[in-house]
Amino acid sequence: MFKTIAIENFRGFQSFKLENLGRINLLVGENNSGKTSILEAVEVLCSRGTVETLIKVMNRRGEYLEGEEDGLNQRERVFEIRHLFYGHEIEPNRVFSISGTTEDSTETLSGLVRFKNGPRDPEPPGGYQAYPLNDLALLDKLALLIDEGNELEFQLKWHRAQESEQRKISLLFSGGLPVNSIHYETSRLSDSGPPKSRLQFVNSSSLTKEKMIDLFEKIVLNPEEKLVQEALQIVEPRIERIASVRSRINRNSDSRGGFVVRLSDSDRRIPIGSMGDGIWRILGIALATICAEGGVLLIDEIDTGLHFTALSKMWEMIWKTAIRLNVQVFATTHNSDCWMSLATIANQESSAKHGIRIHRIERGKNTSVVFTDREIVVAAERGFEVR
Repeated sequence: MFKTIAIENFRGFQSFKLENLGRINLLVGENNSGKTSILEAVEVLCSRGTVETLIKVMNRRGEYLEGEEDGLNQRERVFEIRHLFYGHEIEPNRVFSISGTTEDSTETLSGLVRFKNGPRDPEPPGGYQAYPLNDLALLDKLALLIDEGNELEFQLKWHRAQESEQRKISLLFSGGLPVNSIHYETSRLSDSGPPKSRLQFVNSSSLTKEKMIDLFEKIVLNPEEKLVQEALQIVEPRIERIASVRSRINRNSDSRGGFVVRLSDSDRRIPIGSMGDGIWRILGIALATICAEGGVLLIDEIDTGLHFTALSKMWEMIWKTAIRLNVQVFATTHNSDCWMSLATIANQESSAKHGIRIHRIERGKNTSVVFTDREIVVAAERGFEVR
């Protein structure tokens, strides 16, 4: 379980640190303060910087171009990795880094844009690092260098103790990453083999139908299936059973199909999509929590689609499951009902052992304002605002 997370030159953070982390960490703050960026930093770190994770992160935010790009023979989606860097600019030799510290180790991920073989021509005054890659005057010079076989590449390096991994990804001269023709190489120094990620990310619109079915099929007929049923009863107490139903029609659609439930007062099965947003949201959260066993759960705008009366029971479900399955939770919210509902869990005796924290993220500050278990309870009792 992470005790601290440190971020340098990633997204909107030039330098930022989360300290005094607990089992549950709720991030609050104004819009555009960086809450979601912190979730993404943890996601990228825990995935050891896999290319697939970077694509997911950028795809969720629409950080790509579609159309003809110089040097491409086909139309394809090109991801703009400059948005991963502070200030939305990249330049040769500029680095972002994300590190997490546990009780016994520290793991670090860094991202670097560089010339694959080093510049062949004399560098301009001040070095290439003084010129952002979106500077049109420099792009012409970069194009000449690349024509001579000197390509740009994006290096991702992860290490922890005796383990390390490095990925080198070829880029377009503009710094774009063409998703249909990604070429990269991976080198690994690790006794444990490829990473076995126990990371689950639930965004504000919840999980896709296919993702939820995949997670459900991992736990069906196991004891954890009952946890899903109990979670659904938070919103609808009449639910007695849930089952997945795969369809060959519209398999990849965004529809809320794929699941049916049985109610205590009916013999007919009911499509879960007909029961409202809250059921779908709580199902996604429950499945993600269970399937993050031994790892990390990230939830953006956790209270989306849930009435305030369901929030206390939602937190209780997450809390008990996280302790039982050794999951560390990072979530965001703008809702005062959400953090005040968390106070009911923070008042339990077990909270002091495992830790419940609220972190207020403020723009321009390099650390969060941390509220511990007891401080959360006092703030809720006295009506103090922590957001």
